Amino acid sequence: MKSILFIHQSAELYGSDKTLLILLENIDRNRFLPVVVLPNDGPLKSEIEKIGIKVIITPVLKLYRNIFTFKNGIKFVKDMFNSVSLLNKLHKEHKFEIVYSNTLAVLLGAIFSNKKKIKHIWHVHEIIEHPKLIAWLFPKLLYYFSNTIICNSEATKKNIIIREKNNLKKTVVVHNGIQFKEITNPLIKADFGYTEKDIIITLVGRISRLKGHHWLLQTFNAYFKNSGNIKLLFVGSPVPKQEYYLQNIEEYIASNNLSKVVKIIPFILDLKGIWSITDIALMPSTEKESFGLVAAEAMMAKKPVIAANHGGLTEIVVDNETGFLVEPNNKDALKDALEKLITNPELRTSFGEKGFLRVIENFSIQKYIQKIEYILENN
Repeated sequence: MKSILFIHQSAELYGSDKTLLILLENIDRNRFLPVVVLPNDGPLKSEIEKIGIKVIITPVLKLYRNIFTFKNGIKFVKDMFNSVSLLNKLHKEHKFEIVYSNTLAVLLGAIFSNKKKIKHIWHVHEIIEHPKLIAWLFPKLLYYFSNTIICNSEATKKNIIIREKNNLKKTVVVHNGIQFKEITNPLIKADFGYTEKDIIITLVGRISRLKGHHWLLQTFNAYFKNSGNIKLLFVGSPVPKQEYYLQNIEEYIASNNLSKVVKIIPFILDLKGIWSITDIALMPSTEKESFGLVAAEAMMAKKPVIAANHGGLTEIVVDNETGFLVEPNNKDALKDALEKLITNPELRTSFGEKGFLRVIENFSIQKYIQKIEYILENN
């Protein structure tokens, strides 16, 4: 049995958090013994512990813009010594054969695996293009500090290869797997204060600068605010210490008299109820998504998806078949796509059915786990 140390950047349950949880829930525990390191407590920690996997809390050494100040640099070094010391103790107990860093954001895996001469798998869930220094640095780190690089899309792979061509030889693409969860007790629109005649347009995701909330709001305000039965539903919360993104959205809603047609619900663990009342799912990301898990989850729930035409989303949504791909930040393009689906319920149903079949065929849990386990077995 191979002991594997998984290191992850957060304890929430958004995209990369969910993919790690799915892997841990389905990995063959007769062949692999996982131990997980997280930077803090949170819902991901609780879910992992429910399936009987050990979770350790310690700094995972994230690289961020302000790290190069004297104060933050000292803290980084102190955290590094403390975390490596803790992992040394874990290694004596479990004799890890692989260190698995889940996302680029964590440097602890690269440092510890290099120190102990343990094979290092780096699973990349990000497309980093800014700031330029970080975008240049990470592909170099991948080359020097990993044995295998897993990318969650061809778009993610392309982003690291163009900056470091030598990564090509050690990079493999494994699209995320989507858990099928049948909606057995669907909620109704009235449960959320809507009427059955309302068309619910849902955006699930962090409230941040790149998820496209403002693009959608501006489009809605320009073209749909007086349509009566068209409503926007935002589901998600801001990153801690970035609550100003939520405040900006709330201010826009208030200043444009949209409070009766736009509802914001904080992050929730179970989205089945949200999808059961949704008519159209949106991923209007203003920057490239590395994959776009929400789009695949919406398609699994048989919802048509409108997504920005860049990044990993182009590998999930098939334009004019499972939804629409629209030019990023183009209000007219987004308006046109929305109108086609708002006015045509048969098209919504057709796109939803085709999207469901596409996810089952291309993004199944079985394929995802099989590919990851093959990589673990052969490293």
